[in-house]
Amino acid sequence: MPALKPISWKKFEKFVLYAGCRFERKRGDHRVYNREDLKRPVIFPEDKEIPVFIIRNNLRTLSISHNEYLAILEKI
Repeated sequence: MPALKPISWKKFEKFVLYAGCRFERKRGDHRVYNREDLKRPVIFPEDKEIPVFIIRNNLRTLSISHNEYLAILEKI
């Protein structure tokens, strides 16, 4: 299983949209996305690269496994 690596916020945004989330709002430099079945929103900053711990937390929120995430990234 390959390790997670930091990625640009634009690529992570494409992943979140692919996962069925919709953009709700922007507060400061943080973007907020939501999906009806989620208990909490997916939030990430518009940094040059998103750190791995933020990616992991959002994968947990989306109920997407490490391998599914990597497979989706290859598609988009």
